[in-house]
Amino acid sequence: MRKIRKIQTISDFHKVRGLPSPLHPLISLVDYGKTTIPSEYLGERWLMNFFSIGLKRNVGTLRYGQQEYDFDEGLMSFISPGQVLSIETNPKHNLKPSGWILLIHPDFLWSTSLAKTIKQYDFFDYSINEALFMSEKEENIIEGILLNIKLEIENNIDNFSQSIIVAQIELLLSYAERFYERQFITRKKGNHKILVQLETLLTEYFNNKDLINKGLPTVQHIAYQLNVSPTYLSSLLKSLTGQNTQQLIHEKLIEKAKEKLSTTQLSVSEIAYGLGFEHPQSFSKLFKLKTTMSPLAFRKSFQ
Repeated sequence: MRKIRKIQTISDFHKVRGLPSPLHPLISLVDYGKTTIPSEYLGERWLMNFFSIGLKRNVGTLRYGQQEYDFDEGLMSFISPGQVLSIETNPKHNLKPSGWILLIHPDFLWSTSLAKTIKQYDFFDYSINEALFMSEKEENIIEGILLNIKLEIENNIDNFSQSIIVAQIELLLSYAERFYERQFITRKKGNHKILVQLETLLTEYFNNKDLINKGLPTVQHIAYQLNVSPTYLSSLLKSLTGQNTQQLIHEKLIEKAKEKLSTTQLSVSEIAYGLGFEHPQSFSKLFKLKTTMSPLAFRKSFQ
């Protein structure tokens, strides 16, 4: 297990990355091309106590959650306080890294509307497995907003500074939300791969003869098996199929239940236990909710 280095403050981040002290202790826009990283920090996992929004190019390889991301193209990432990140530089990567990192301490958002809503943006969850690829035009939009924030940070702080910066952050997040929605639509090949993997995973799960002990599959278990976060998986599936992960699990479960009801002599209780339910009544209730028929009524329709 690699060491986890806790980066508690934005000042600590500046120190670790070889930068001068931040102009403001609670918010900073870092020029990524000016950062360095001591060799002894390479391969470590970092846990930061603040939000980080990155727009980076030519960084090499970043391990974020269970996947690797190549920053050869402009790519945006979002990290919440308490999430873990590790950097693995690529010695064959000769291009100079560039871009920006916006660091926001939660205390900076105190008493603003964003303090309550920032965690509602899905990408602060699924960014650990799905970073945002952008076109040149989209990059220019985001960079323009970041430079507005930079200008405001560098000005003398007054009574309007916080509200102006927060408004710019909200605008940036709104654009990111739009670009993520576009990414869900255009990256069909990778998305369909996840659908195939999900179908295979659920089929294997419900074919397992030990469901009495294993119980019903949870959204968290399925997401973990697919190396994505639960929020990201549900958002992606909703975009592609109109149903979230839990609904698709139930759909597969009902499909398996119909098979058993129509092809075996097992009792409803036996089928319920065999599918991982603790109580047959819960199975019957779900089956009727999804099919408008009770399990027994469904079975009689085949007789």
